[in-house]
Amino acid sequence: MASTSAALVSGLGSTFLTGGNKSQALLSVLVTARVGGALAPKRFFVVAAAPKKSWIPAVKGGGNFIDPEWLDGSLPGDYGFDPLGLGKDPAFLKWYREAELIHGRWAMAAVVGIFVGQAWSGIPWFEAGAAPGAVAPFSFGSLLGTQLLLMGWVESKRWVDFFNPDSQSVEWATPWSRTAENFANATSEQGYPGGKFFDPLGLAGTLKDGVYIPDTEKLERLKLAEIKHARIAMLAMLIFYFEAGQGKTPLGALGL
Repeated sequence: MASTSAALVSGLGSTFLTGGNKSQALLSVLVTARVGGALAPKRFFVVAAAPKKSWIPAVKGGGNFIDPEWLDGSLPGDYGFDPLGLGKDPAFLKWYREAELIHGRWAMAAVVGIFVGQAWSGIPWFEAGAAPGAVAPFSFGSLLGTQLLLMGWVESKRWVDFFNPDSQSVEWATPWSRTAENFANATSEQGYPGGKFFDPLGLAGTLKDGVYIPDTEKLERLKLAEIKHARIAMLAMLIFYFEAGQGKTPLGALGL
């Protein structure tokens, strides 16, 4: 029994389990305990918080350029990238994250639309505005008017809700549609409303007796996946713009 206890203590203190000699020194506190009648070292371990992720993992140091103090890793996809210091002010950081999220979502929709639109009509995406009837049965004027009215209304409500959360959860349609209930923020997190209408497939929550219950673990995982895909989509759109300047299309660049 004594040998087993000693082996267990020794094994828990190995560099393999503690992550290396430095981690072992930091995480272990040596005390003495009696094992088989003899004094032997015994270690108690404290689980340390996960280190902040870096956008240049191989580089250590560098001050706020590599590891800015105002980014603590709490935001999904936070790898400490803010070389211009745009997020020093917490209010600006919150706004920039909201802007990144919205632009990223539009970029993801645009990338899919560009591929599908050109595959369907054969018209390059940067020329589709001159011939909207080839993609959809609408005139340019009707598309512009619809976008200005509907998008202007939706974006204005989002703008107000950003500065005054939950202020837009009102009955703005018909009394029987229960819009305040159905379109309210079910997760209580800015930019992630969830609920029956914004998460109809229940990817980040479940419906129980008609009430949407968010799943925190799933939501955090999906938030990280979304921001990663959003950033890739924004980079893709930047490439599409450069290609369009040369008269090329994404499908053309792929030889399709």
